[in-house]
Amino acid sequence: MRIAVVLATGFSTSRFADAGAYQFAARTLSQTLTYPKRTEEFLFRPPGYPVLLALTTLGRPDRVAAARLANAAVGALCPVLLAALSARLFRRRGLALATGLLAALHPTLALVASDIQSEPLFIALLLSAGYLLLAATDRPSSNLAVLAGVCLALAALTRSSALALVPFLLAPLCDARHPRRANAHIALSALLGFAAALAPWTLRNAVVFRELIVVNDGAGYVFYGRNCDAALGLAQARDRAELARAVLAIDAARRERIAALPPAGQDSPGRLSRALTAAALSERRANPRGTARLLAWKTWDWLRPYPDPRFWPRWAVFAAGAWFSALFLCAAIGFARAERTGASAFCLAFLAATMLVHVALETNWRYRTANWDPIVLLYAASGAASLLGPRRRAPRTPS
Repeated sequence: MRIAVVLATGFSTSRFADAGAYQFAARTLSQTLTYPKRTEEFLFRPPGYPVLLALTTLGRPDRVAAARLANAAVGALCPVLLAALSARLFRRRGLALATGLLAALHPTLALVASDIQSEPLFIALLLSAGYLLLAATDRPSSNLAVLAGVCLALAALTRSSALALVPFLLAPLCDARHPRRANAHIALSALLGFAAALAPWTLRNAVVFRELIVVNDGAGYVFYGRNCDAALGLAQARDRAELARAVLAIDAARRERIAALPPAGQDSPGRLSRALTAAALSERRANPRGTARLLAWKTWDWLRPYPDPRFWPRWAVFAAGAWFSALFLCAAIGFARAERTGASAFCLAFLAATMLVHVALETNWRYRTANWDPIVLLYAASGAASLLGPRRRAPRTPS
């Protein structure tokens, strides 16, 4: 499925806007064995995907076809991991296979796995972390918990938004099946794995920049771009031309803010990120009505079941809207009828946390695909199965 999308969208070309930054980082890493201080003019991206890109293209990230095929292969892990999660959660082989098939055919998962972008690796690492944490809690097993923490750290090194998910490693503390001491051991093991995997990169940043940068410095840059006054143009734009003008206005406003900083503030990644964050917050405090409008727009941009009609043809908007509306409805039924209430509460909290993080920073359907679609598919398959046939109670597993 993913290779078919690669072939259909241009085997040896990339349309993804951020591909050049990833290729530059991978090429620099391959040629110098060091990661660049900047992958773009004012920031550097997390290293996870550039490392994968360098490895899968044998140090030649300009080989677009090889890079896209490698991403298709990584993206193909998602259905397998979702099937494994379904089997562990619901204990039904047929449902697990149906979940895997649904994920294999899900259009947005296939699209994000067809170009030079980090989402397929991020999804694979995030699902691996979730599966290992669930398995570690069920057994219990400190070794699996350590691996879960490692996978979450690697996900954070791919997309730094995963740093907000660290508290979820403490979920075993809420498990009523095992003694409190055993649960604490599992949770601490997961945190240990996370810290051990993340520490070398954070230490590298401290040595290179002489300041604490946990993963990368892009948070302030992104936060300003979607929370400054110029970002209101994105919400008001009615077509692609107006969107393009709004993006140019945002870039101009951001450059003006950066140019106003002293040289030390421009050269320091941490200071630059904090200065842009402070500037965006200042603009939002000065315009409460605009702030409310921006938050409402970004919330709907995340939740709407159809793609942006300013970019997509009408038939695609209606088709995708019908598909996602059905998925959301079936997922709601799946959550309502879930036997493992602890696991479903964990997933609902995950959905809420990832939405809040991205509404605060930047909303995009790619981000929702990476964070929401796997869980929606997992419970949508369960909900649809409960509608199509008699409910079959799984073995008693309360958490």
